[in-house]
Amino acid sequence: MSTVRLVLWDIDHTLIATGGVGGEVFRTAFEEVTGGPMTRMAEVTGRTERVIFQETLELHGLEDPGDYFGRFAEAQARGYRERAEDMRRRGRALPGARQALTTLAGHGDIVQSVLTGNPRPSAVAKLQIFDLHRHIDFDSGAYGDDDEVRAKLVPIARARAKERHHLDFDVETTILIGDTPSDVQAALDGGALVIGVATGKSSPRELAEAGAHHVLSDLSDTAALVRAVVTVEHPDDQTRNPI
Repeated sequence: MSTVRLVLWDIDHTLIATGGVGGEVFRTAFEEVTGGPMTRMAEVTGRTERVIFQETLELHGLEDPGDYFGRFAEAQARGYRERAEDMRRRGRALPGARQALTTLAGHGDIVQSVLTGNPRPSAVAKLQIFDLHRHIDFDSGAYGDDDEVRAKLVPIARARAKERHHLDFDVETTILIGDTPSDVQAALDGGALVIGVATGKSSPRELAEAGAHHVLSDLSDTAALVRAVVTVEHPDDQTRNPI
């Protein structure tokens, strides 16, 4: 088994914050596809965009004729690109995110990609807007248009990374980095190690209690992140180490 590690980044509230633009883009895309106003939105935290979209349809008593989500994903990505300046003005790359990506890219034994509930076009657009895409191998990731269940995205990403890099990745060499208990659970259920970062609504304690193998307060301490990535181990071999 290769010692190369596959690092799968969550995006929203782990690497970036949209400053409210994300919800506005969702609304515009939803209304474009359905032809009617969006008055309510389903819960978003830790869920895939397909599930959020489907439940928002149900809240409005609407049925999907079969092509709504594909059209929505296209409209959503287009909306992010059209509002790139708003995103940069109101949102931000979270502290330490750019340096973290750059530093990990300097390690020849680390592949970086994403595991996100966003459809791939929106994931790419968001990271490009904040210039965080340069060290991400998007073809080794998994997205909200791949499966409704986040845990099922882990083996999808692992299979893609194996095909891309001709390396096997297992639970010991696949690391998800995310900010919610849902991210933690997806990693545990999908068969990956998980580093929690308390850059969203969840506290370090909540992430640790959810089962994260290592917890950081944020990404500003690049050295601490690198240590976590290269040393985090299966819980059978390590006591959880929340900061």
